[in-house]
Amino acid sequence: MVEQAALWAGSFGDDYLERTRLDWRGRCPFFRHVLSRTQGIASIGELGAGAGYNLEALHALNPAFRLTGVEINARACAEMAKRSFIQVVQAPLQVFSPPAPFDLVMTCGVLIHLPPSDLPLIYQRLYDLTNRYILLNEYFSPQPVAMPYRGLEGHLYKRDFGGELWDCHGDRLRLVDYGFLWKRVEQVWDDTTWWLFEKAGQP
Repeated sequence: MVEQAALWAGSFGDDYLERTRLDWRGRCPFFRHVLSRTQGIASIGELGAGAGYNLEALHALNPAFRLTGVEINARACAEMAKRSFIQVVQAPLQVFSPPAPFDLVMTCGVLIHLPPSDLPLIYQRLYDLTNRYILLNEYFSPQPVAMPYRGLEGHLYKRDFGGELWDCHGDRLRLVDYGFLWKRVEQVWDDTTWWLFEKAGQP
């Protein structure tokens, strides 16, 4: 965790910020669909929020949302803080502790960069950080695969993140929806798989 945190908090994370700039408006259709499959959402927390593009799209769809972005890179946090409707928290995902759970907690292209040994902790934290919904949007592989990334090894993984989260929590989660974002058509996304879960026992 320490090595990964130092990597993303430093110049490597700064370079990622510059390399991944995009028009947040292109992400609205996806989030509009996700929100159509939910109800009763007032607060949303994104783990690894970067510059806040996803949260800006969500704000455009519903300005009443209470939005929190958790990010380890200081430059990304400074950019996100320019959006006054986002509460910005600079912290590693593994230790972030909000005063209250969110109605929806989400990750987009974040779990892929975490050490596999951290994932059981993260899956538990995702469950604990939400009152109701969990949204994951990550690279998929039916079997865990380590991929070279920017000349580094051990910093990018593809796996069935949704399936692993579901396995961790069993019948305490139900699958609401899932799908695939195809970069060829939706250019503001990579080729990723997404899952929307709800805590069991909700009306």
